[in-house]
Amino acid sequence: MMQQAVRGLFHLTAIAVITAWGFVGWEMPFPGILVGLGLLALSVLLWALFLSPRPVLATDRYGRALIELLLLAAGVASMLGLGVHWIIAVAFGVVGATLGFIASIRSK
Repeated sequence: MMQQAVRGLFHLTAIAVITAWGFVGWEMPFPGILVGLGLLALSVLLWALFLSPRPVLATDRYGRALIELLLLAAGVASMLGLGVHWIIAVAFGVVGATLGFIASIRSK
């Protein structure tokens, strides 16, 4: 139970960082707002379709792992784009991927 909550927190953090990069990484107001809201909608949609506790599109654990790795990789890339030190970004990705791996083993 605790592991699922921490995993959800990592997903939420990845979505927040991707959205923040969308707002900050582009010139405001016109493209920045559109890109930020678009990335927020896309990342939440992918999470809801594949990674939520009751996903809309049920796939095998390999498909879920691929989507989770893509979400975490986008979060790490967004952290690097925002200027976060690379060690923190890589640690975020490694811990998030490890939590996803443990969750996939337990969901057999």
